Amino acid sequence: MSHPDQPERRRRGIYLLPNLFTTAALFSGFYAVLAAMNGKFEHAALAIFVAMLLDGLDGRVARLTNTQTAFGAEYDSLSDMVAFGLAPSLVMYVWSLSGLGKLGWLAAFVYTAGGALRLARFNTQVGIADKRYFQGLPSPAAAAVIAGCVWVGVEFGIAGDDLAYLTAGLTVIVGLLMVSNIRYNSFKEVDFRGKVPFFSIVVIMLAFAVLLVQTQLVLFLVFLVYAVSGPVLTLIHLRRRRAERKRIGRHPDPPP
Repeated sequence: MSHPDQPERRRRGIYLLPNLFTTAALFSGFYAVLAAMNGKFEHAALAIFVAMLLDGLDGRVARLTNTQTAFGAEYDSLSDMVAFGLAPSLVMYVWSLSGLGKLGWLAAFVYTAGGALRLARFNTQVGIADKRYFQGLPSPAAAAVIAGCVWVGVEFGIAGDDLAYLTAGLTVIVGLLMVSNIRYNSFKEVDFRGKVPFFSIVVIMLAFAVLLVQTQLVLFLVFLVYAVSGPVLTLIHLRRRRAERKRIGRHPDPPP
């Protein structure tokens, strides 16, 4: 029996609930690779989107239940590497890039390496980065672009080999966007508990209707627009800064 003055030993173990979601996301990424190897590309793309959903839930569950741990954060990062760094590139490679030979696997590797570097940089900036923005394209969004492209191609009966050079370019660009310094809105400042105009509910209903009719195309376009929004907004911001500098140069402040 321990003395009452002695500190109680820390209990070993992990919290089950949030890590169940992380494990499910990891399995979804693993299944996406298996499905692609068996030619089930629609299932592979869907599994990546399921991994995105589960990845968004595990952190929220951990915060709601106050079960955040260093182990959970590391496990989540490893799961993200499989589901959003490795699985999308392999699915794209099997569907479209394999016919390009070395160029195909090089494009897939650029995406995978970009995903690994993106996650490593994100982990080192936790607590110091501006929460309103992501530095570089988030890996789940990048995975959604790749998975959405494959899903749309399968849905419309387009052979991946016919788009090999286009998909290779898309894969490389998305991979490089993940490690870029381009800022992307995190939407964390959006208040979902606040009041909105009634018309907003109508727009949301119409968006859900369109999503149900053309799920693959809508998801692909939404995340593609998000991926493009970073460079576009960065260019607009730089142009405004240059215009402001020119204005200040033409009309300098008078000396005191």
